[in-house]
Amino acid sequence: MSTTKVAVLGTGLMGAPIAGNLAEQGFDVRVWNRTRARAEPLLHRGATLCLTPAEAVRGSDIVITILSDGATVSDVMTDAADGLSPDAVWIQSSTVGVHATEDHIELARSFGLGFVDAPVLGSTKPAIEGKLIILASGSDDLRHAVQPVFDVIGARTMWVGEAGCGTKLKLAANSWILSLTAAVGEALSLAEGLNIDPQLFLDAVTGGPTDCGYLQLKAKAILDRNLAPAFTVANAAKDASLVGEAAVLAGVQLDAASAAGARLNRAITQGHGDEDMAAAYFASWR
Repeated sequence: MSTTKVAVLGTGLMGAPIAGNLAEQGFDVRVWNRTRARAEPLLHRGATLCLTPAEAVRGSDIVITILSDGATVSDVMTDAADGLSPDAVWIQSSTVGVHATEDHIELARSFGLGFVDAPVLGSTKPAIEGKLIILASGSDDLRHAVQPVFDVIGARTMWVGEAGCGTKLKLAANSWILSLTAAVGEALSLAEGLNIDPQLFLDAVTGGPTDCGYLQLKAKAILDRNLAPAFTVANAAKDASLVGEAAVLAGVQLDAASAAGARLNRAITQGHGDEDMAAAYFASWR
């Protein structure tokens, strides 16, 4: 494990803790981020900071992309092409949607790379703690190469089929998360609008069949107005758009996820795009 070289391209809210945890567990980690300052703290955790994607991936056994969207992933991997080793494995962990994942599978094939589609469930806190859920998909013969990485960054790895299946499962999970987030904000805002202490709503459902940890987490963030981003409104709106695209592809109508996306976009126009996705709560207020 100590000789395994891992390049992490993208050191935002998720990529930085992933890279840091790998470095601290003995991997030889090289990192690149478009905004250099966001990657610099990883120097103190044992990572090597690189100036270009090609420099980061040169000699790497494993390349992890965790970037904002599918087009960015394609652009960065194309920029990295000159440094890629022909026997490297590319772990694509960004949430990019079905069509972009298909493009990435083809891009990996053109570079001669093994490809593992592995988006994650979890936000900043589980990323920091190494407790993400990995939704991995790809060829069985790649598992031995990537599992040591997954064992460090995740609490659990689910292998769910051929490359692309991980992304499809992530979109289904995101439709649930988007709907839950919208429901939390609506319930709290309705209570407030009716001049009822919203804490009473929480007290009423706590411990019952409709209670859940996510409700308690996001409700607390809203009531405390502690909306430092674990996952931003803007990123959630991007994911809502990807869920919508997947619904069209699947031939299903997702009313709740669609409404959640509309709430997120209203919150962005109100200036809450960089806050935690729970800030979609503010979309209830005109």
